[in-house]
Amino acid sequence: MNSYDMSPLEKGLKEFGISLSIEQMGQLVRYYEILVEWNEKMNLTAITDFNEVLMKHFLDSLSIVKAVDMSKVENMIDVGTGAGFPGIPIKIVFPNVHVTLLDSLDKRIKFLNHVIDMLKLENIDTYHGRAEDFAKPDKLREKYDLVVSRAVANLNSLSEYCIPYVKEGGLFVSYKAETAKEEMKAAKGAIFLLGGKEKEVIHFNLPTTDITRNLCVIEKKNKTPGKYPRKAGLPTKDPLK
Repeated sequence: MNSYDMSPLEKGLKEFGISLSIEQMGQLVRYYEILVEWNEKMNLTAITDFNEVLMKHFLDSLSIVKAVDMSKVENMIDVGTGAGFPGIPIKIVFPNVHVTLLDSLDKRIKFLNHVIDMLKLENIDTYHGRAEDFAKPDKLREKYDLVVSRAVANLNSLSEYCIPYVKEGGLFVSYKAETAKEEMKAAKGAIFLLGGKEKEVIHFNLPTTDITRNLCVIEKKNKTPGKYPRKAGLPTKDPLK
């Protein structure tokens, strides 16, 4: 671990009010090493430089604290987690939160399970499948205080994938780069249909960088009607208006 300079991440996290223990820093470094190792065999991320991973994956994932008091979150699900962002960095830094990772690609789930084993993470589950399928009442529907997603999809579609997982009174937070305010405005009708209400768009630069980020925060006000999410593929092909 001595060969890695964690100070850029520590400096950025200080602005978020987060300090890391030696153990947490070690887990993040090990996560990075496994990510790079597996990335040679399968496409997990285009970002492999250590400092870029610190900023664009780890710091970005942990920017959730700008929208949510993580000390009050008991459980969360990361929908379309990919290589584990933001779910695994959140789990490492906030071990009190029970984390669920959902992804449609089995080989990514194998990678995530390996990371969980190597980092000895507890109270973290993985599910292989489509978001539409696991949002059914007999599965994971309306079970979570917090739903997060860094998936690249329009907010209209993402809302249909994610809001059904949120408990009444909980939050859905979508990580976005540009066009976040426009997307939130365009998704207002879809969010309402799904039992949600737009709360705010938090616009900021990642600390110590010029990288612009947005967090779209949606509150769950009412239960999601049973007909949502629609069958596989429809939320993307024909987004709610």
